[in-house]
Amino acid sequence: MPAPAKSPTKPAARKPAAKTTAAKATGMTTTASLTISSRNYSSWSLRGWLLAKFAGLDFTETMVSPDDADARRELLLLAPSIRVPCLTHDGARVWNTMAIAQYLDEVCPDAGLFPADRIARAHCRSVSGEMNSGFANLRSSLPMNLKARLPGHKIWGGAQPDIDRIVEIWSECIATYGGPYLFGSKRSTADAMYAPVVTRFLTYDVKLNRACIDYARTIMAMPEMAEWIAAAKLEPDDIEELDMDF
Repeated sequence: MPAPAKSPTKPAARKPAAKTTAAKATGMTTTASLTISSRNYSSWSLRGWLLAKFAGLDFTETMVSPDDADARRELLLLAPSIRVPCLTHDGARVWNTMAIAQYLDEVCPDAGLFPADRIARAHCRSVSGEMNSGFANLRSSLPMNLKARLPGHKIWGGAQPDIDRIVEIWSECIATYGGPYLFGSKRSTADAMYAPVVTRFLTYDVKLNRACIDYARTIMAMPEMAEWIAAAKLEPDDIEELDMDF
């Protein structure tokens, strides 16, 4: 009688890949670098920088000179896409502010860049995405310029609907989630996305309702904003095309 056939040896089960540790996610074991442009004029650079700060990421900064042709085209809204800021971290290279926010939310989940509640999280994604891709008239009519103050500035008609929509977003978020930030007591992606708009409203003396005035003050009181603005005022280079004189 033939011997029974042996059962084939099963291959050893693969162990699941280790999850990213909190230390690695915050840059303690991984080098992170953020490429930014002018602190005075680049609203996108400010957004990316604030996102990295909110996430608690340990990163170095790489400055691109405003004299760089590509950087200047982006600042003057002449580039087809915006590639600054650019985050390099643990082999990843990410250069859109919403993509940076989503990436940081993945590697630093405890930072709370998006609210934990499903509905609030969807709301935060929506208003952040609206800022990321919209408000073209506001961008062109009221460019970011932290060194300038223009009291009594005349708002051109094309920018006013953008201003009205932003006021609507801020007012709704504050009424819904109680402030002082757009989604409650903790800073989120939405606050990073709208922080440069706060500076624009101050520069061009945009009139706001009480809730939005309080929100603007909250954003400007953040130590990260004080750090960024202080460095912006030390920048020696000015871009004449963005120094509006009315």
